[in-house]
Amino acid sequence: MHFEGRDLPDYAEPVSASYLREGQIYFAVTYVDNEMLVPVMETIVFIGRNLEPDDLDQVYFQDIWSHREGVSYSESDDGRATFQCGAEAEIGHIFEYEHALEELMRCALRRQAKKSKA
Repeated sequence: MHFEGRDLPDYAEPVSASYLREGQIYFAVTYVDNEMLVPVMETIVFIGRNLEPDDLDQVYFQDIWSHREGVSYSESDDGRATFQCGAEAEIGHIFEYEHALEELMRCALRRQAKKSKA
């Protein structure tokens, strides 16, 4: 099996809030450490904007498993789903698949560089 090489930008390319589409799958990539060597990736579904009465510029995501089971936001208090809410301006960790993959590749390069220094 061969995976074609590629040039990676030096920066992350998260999805823009204006491009979020309800029902679409996205990937949250966060890091456990400040050196950004230990990633956590979560598959999530965008479920909408401003779902609560007093919301302003809020975006909502749901875990992939409960979304696939058909659990809706209105059923969220039964514990079968995990929902995340945040400001549109603070979604720098949300990616489309290809860009999430590139973020993990940058992480792999950082890990490799750290390993070679040791």
